[in-house]
Amino acid sequence: MTKPGKPIKQLTLDNLPTTPIKRAPKTESIIHKQICITKTETITRIDELLLKINFKLEPSWQVFSKIKADLFFEDTLISSISIRVLQGPLGTKELEYSWIMDTKGITEGTYHLKTEMYETWSSNERLCQTSREVTIKYVPQTRQSQLIKIPFVKKVIGTDMEVVSNQDKQLYSDIEKAVKKEQNSQRDT
Repeated sequence: MTKPGKPIKQLTLDNLPTTPIKRAPKTESIIHKQICITKTETITRIDELLLKINFKLEPSWQVFSKIKADLFFEDTLISSISIRVLQGPLGTKELEYSWIMDTKGITEGTYHLKTEMYETWSSNERLCQTSREVTIKYVPQTRQSQLIKIPFVKKVIGTDMEVVSNQDKQLYSDIEKAVKKEQNSQRDT
């Protein structure tokens, strides 16, 4: 047998409870995302300039998905890239990327490089924007500047005479030794 219970009271606009319903207070957990450029390094190579950027994502890489990075050379935008942040166990808080710039035709001098990094919102609003500016003293390196600055003789020209170089002397000496060795072996047989 079932026990008869109290009838369920249905709330209507005429029959509202007098005590207010207690709700849990709202705690706003605002995550302060931040991109921190920790290190910039430039390396001059033959007809190239390498700009290496190290940066950190705060509080974690998991709150970021895509970051845009812009590179400015003397206040002129020369490159813009999107960096997709890896999620899961392969993700990391500290990241690095490099730009390799072709510097053919760039003269020696002082130049300003600026990197801007930010996360874009769907309305193209820039969030967590940060930038770092580097002034470099650019001295172009060429293959010729890396060689030893001692001239070498290509050719010696003379009239009515034969000039023998050291390489030719060595070759003649090797041939002469081989002929003598062969003659000695023929005498012994």
